[in-house]
Amino acid sequence: MPTQPSKELQTIPNPRQDRDYEVAMECPEFTCVCPKTGQPDFATIRIRYVPGPRCVELLSLKLYLWSYRGEGAFHEDVVNRILDDLVAACAPKYASVEGDFNVRGGIHAVVTAEHGARPDGAGRTLAAR
Repeated sequence: MPTQPSKELQTIPNPRQDRDYEVAMECPEFTCVCPKTGQPDFATIRIRYVPGPRCVELLSLKLYLWSYRGEGAFHEDVVNRILDDLVAACAPKYASVEGDFNVRGGIHAVVTAEHGARPDGAGRTLAAR
């Protein structure tokens, strides 16, 4: 049976809840659609998180990111929606989502959204949310 895009992020139990560790993932083939022009926007999505009770299941993450392919979304919104959905599914201690969007109209945009305290203890560079 072929796989289909899905907005559902499935999770697995964190196998090492006794330890803080970081999970880092990169999707260099992310695509959404510009809501103004209807043209495709391409990006690399980077996700980093320190698991809480659950970890995101990777196939479901792939299908979730794929679900944006035909959807109109501004860069700022799509990065924040991915973070919100990851936090709702996994309840991580910390999470960061970065969208590194390809150049369009001579502008290269990188959008980063964070949740929780950084694992390195560094102060936030962004205003408190």
